[in-house]
Amino acid sequence: MKKIILYIAASIDGRIAEPDGDIEWLSEFPITEKMNYGYKEFMASIDTIIMGGRSWRELSNMDAMGAYDDKAVYVVSRNDWSEKGNIKFITENVIERILDLRNQPGKDIWLFGGGELISMLLAADLVDEMQIAYIPIILGQGIPLFPDNPKESRWELRHSMCYGNGVVKISYIKLKD
Repeated sequence: MKKIILYIAASIDGRIAEPDGDIEWLSEFPITEKMNYGYKEFMASIDTIIMGGRSWRELSNMDAMGAYDDKAVYVVSRNDWSEKGNIKFITENVIERILDLRNQPGKDIWLFGGGELISMLLAADLVDEMQIAYIPIILGQGIPLFPDNPKESRWELRHSMCYGNGVVKISYIKLKD
């Protein structure tokens, strides 16, 4: 069975985007060959990406979806913009569809975001691991990493890494109940 892994950047006050969904604040901390926060290894470990509609629209507006052409991308949304190459839309039976994806053979699944989708999958006990890169910025307002008060769960620290630019990446695995 595939693992569902949340791999995401958050401000130190726990925001993943500006109130309008903008992620421009991350541009000060780009993923580069030298400073990639484990991104290259992570991308090699997955073959599927699940993201919310707002995240997909934001990446599409930035012309950034091409970076994921070799992955199956599933967008969870209230709207079905119809299939586009490797991009498919999940508009109903979200948990059941994601369970089906999880049970398929292959590599792991990247839970890209956004916050509502993260909380939904946490509530359904479908997140196996979290890799959170905390960016040394306080946004003050914006989309929280864990909106809608996800249910209580326990996590074990697997790894932590501090980078010279102030980013701290923390990896957790879900403890079994």
